[in-house]
Amino acid sequence: MKIITKEEAIKLIQDDTFVAMTGFVGCDHPESITSACEESFLASGHPKDLTIQFSAGIGDGKTKGSNHFGNAGMIRRIIGGHYGLAPRLGELVSNNQVEAYNIPQGIVSHLHRAAAGKKPGVLSKVGLKTFIDPRLEGGKLNTKTTEDIVKLMNIDGEEFLFYKAFPVDVALIRASTTDENGNLTMEREAVYCEALAIAGAAKANNGIVIAEVERVAGKGSLDPRTIKVPGVLVDYVVVGDAGLFNQTGGEYYNPSYNGEVKMPLGAIKPLALTERKIIARRAAMELKPHCRANLGIGMPEGVAAIAAEEGFGDTLTMTVESGGIGGVPAAGASFGATINAEAMLGQAEMFDFYDGGNLDITCLGIAQVDSKGNLNVSKFGPKIPGCGGFINISQNAKKIVFCGTLTAGGLKIKVEDGKLVIDKEGRSKKFVENVEQVTFSAEYARSINQPVIYITERAVFRLEENGLVLTEIAPGVDLQHDVLDQLDATVAVSPDLKLMDARIFMDNPMGLSADMSNK
Repeated sequence: MKIITKEEAIKLIQDDTFVAMTGFVGCDHPESITSACEESFLASGHPKDLTIQFSAGIGDGKTKGSNHFGNAGMIRRIIGGHYGLAPRLGELVSNNQVEAYNIPQGIVSHLHRAAAGKKPGVLSKVGLKTFIDPRLEGGKLNTKTTEDIVKLMNIDGEEFLFYKAFPVDVALIRASTTDENGNLTMEREAVYCEALAIAGAAKANNGIVIAEVERVAGKGSLDPRTIKVPGVLVDYVVVGDAGLFNQTGGEYYNPSYNGEVKMPLGAIKPLALTERKIIARRAAMELKPHCRANLGIGMPEGVAAIAAEEGFGDTLTMTVESGGIGGVPAAGASFGATINAEAMLGQAEMFDFYDGGNLDITCLGIAQVDSKGNLNVSKFGPKIPGCGGFINISQNAKKIVFCGTLTAGGLKIKVEDGKLVIDKEGRSKKFVENVEQVTFSAEYARSINQPVIYITERAVFRLEENGLVLTEIAPGVDLQHDVLDQLDATVAVSPDLKLMDARIFMDNPMGLSADMSNK
């Protein structure tokens, strides 16, 4: 192992090579190296024509993370799990300037591991009947992208998708500490990502591994039990710039994210009685004691706050796809980190847990729903956020609760005397006749008898054999004007249509802890 500068590291990245990198939002990404990579390209035109591969969304929605590669000519192909935090990459994709694939986050994690073992790829049911399926789009994001990297296979009468693994030329990873032999520890990291698998993939292809660290320790001074990537897999180490070496996208360092301390959770403030709290309360009613849950980013994050307010948060096991088990998922720019985690896994291992059907329930966001019950969270016109871990999680959880407002764009509501009042309707309807892209397949869910519920601030729907069925409406709303007229989707109205629980629309706690004891 050799310690080098970031400028020296960039010179090792040749044109037209395959680069795999770690990162989850603002966590565990070698920001000093990737920012230097962009600076070099803008100054000299090199490295150019790269293929980049990453599993999670990496960036701040502006300039950081994978956005550093968002320059015409710098890359020719992207294989990514999530693009929403990298609008500069999304612009290249929309303008047909690069080849681009969107592959489920967990699959990309497993592809790194497959490449490390020189396996041809990953065989999985994840993605069947969605836009990943080659019978639909094959994960291709524009017309410039023509090569099929996902194939449909039939094994013993069952359908699977085969995802092709690619050899890695350069691995860009991050860790906290290196010793003089290149052994890497991650004691200050909020997540582990797939550093070991990515390094292994590069070495299996006679490629190079460049690690960015915060500090250097003496040879033999690190506890071998803490080594996450052994020095035999590391070629070069760059000491990262102090101003760029943050633990998450929102914080330099929070010791509760890596188990150094346990943070008191009693200070979590209750949510205000807005549409977010209404939806989160109704979703929390679907939880059961001791269930293993995953909460998506955005609206579903509120479910954890409700569990804390109602006093049963300690009976649940929350998980985050980045690898945290137990504790409370961090939000916003620190999403991916976990406060007071009981355990931290690598991302590939966490998706083994998810794909293995170990989640009792997941709460995920609603962007667009159609009459069949399909969801789209991955493509909206020229905007391509991508699927992230949505497909892995939604296809394999025992139960799905989708959470979101009925309309979007300027929606304003309030609660008066226990009733919901629509002050201003949203400009766009989320429930449509046909989604633009199938990220969640209702057909697949029905084929495995998976319970699915869609919760909004004013109505609750369930997935049944022929599509969506309206089962509950909020007190105070008009069925026709406030619900049915705000749908472009075709839905059936249950003959047993009920009012949503009145406690949802009260300021005081609902008493869900007592309800839990009866489940």
